Amino acid sequence: MARGVVVLAMIAAMLMPRGAFSAGEPQASDIVGRMAVHEVRHEETIPRLAQRYGLGFVELMAANPGVDPWLPGEGRKVMLPSAHILPDAPREGIVINLAELRLYHFRRDGSVATYPVGIGRDYWETPQISTAITLKRKNPVWTPPASIRAEKPYLPAQIGPGPDNPLGDFAMNLGFDSYVIHGTNKPLGVGRRVSHGCIRLYPEHIAILFDEVSPGTPVRIISQEIKFGWSDGALFLEAHASQEHADAIETGAIANYPMDVSSIAALLATVPGAADADLDWPLIEMTVRERRGVPIQISRRPRPEF
Repeated sequence: MARGVVVLAMIAAMLMPRGAFSAGEPQASDIVGRMAVHEVRHEETIPRLAQRYGLGFVELMAANPGVDPWLPGEGRKVMLPSAHILPDAPREGIVINLAELRLYHFRRDGSVATYPVGIGRDYWETPQISTAITLKRKNPVWTPPASIRAEKPYLPAQIGPGPDNPLGDFAMNLGFDSYVIHGTNKPLGVGRRVSHGCIRLYPEHIAILFDEVSPGTPVRIISQEIKFGWSDGALFLEAHASQEHADAIETGAIANYPMDVSSIAALLATVPGAADADLDWPLIEMTVRERRGVPIQISRRPRPEF
């Protein structure tokens, strides 16, 4: 517990420089959102807190290793990983980073909205593709594809709008096979690898996204476990779990990840300005090993002011 308190304090001290910004504000840095801490109340669970704060199950567990998802403990302080380094991708339309189970919507006014997503599980992995929104459907009818009917032959040929529809109230078709960005009637699956390849959002999030995008909006699906970003002259690192380790997180396991210094150095070599930064390599190694999925300042100077 003592180590957890130290890490929590360290992250609070190193996060959220003045240049960071919230969803809805014009882009001012490579970081969106702000970290926070929640004190658990009686009968609160990690899945309930995840939906309340717009987070995914795995990312909330990764940020709080060792916490029981169903009985986190009244009075316990839970870190809310609600700050994110923007992915290394064109900042337009929709970008979905599979490694962090998160969608980014780059709005036309320069602001960014970000939402946790559920994606494909083993053997049904969501593909890494560049495509676009081709069709928007409100109160969609779901026609189970042959692959799902083979797994669940008891399903009807179609499921209309309503609480039994796994697409929820909104669906947006992509220009690739039968992949869809949609809502869900099972919010517990958001922020996890549980679907047959489609991308699911919380009902409240898909309603916002559905209203804000139009057919033709570009959609890029990528996978970046390690992200770097600048804010207020400082360099930050954000490390996420691989699928294998995310599966371990689902079971409540705590694991350190192998640290390949040469691969991290190679990634840093692609970051403009990183070669001139005074980097804290012990902190970089710890961040990559623990992979809590939060931005950590890895350049020693300047430190953010509060």
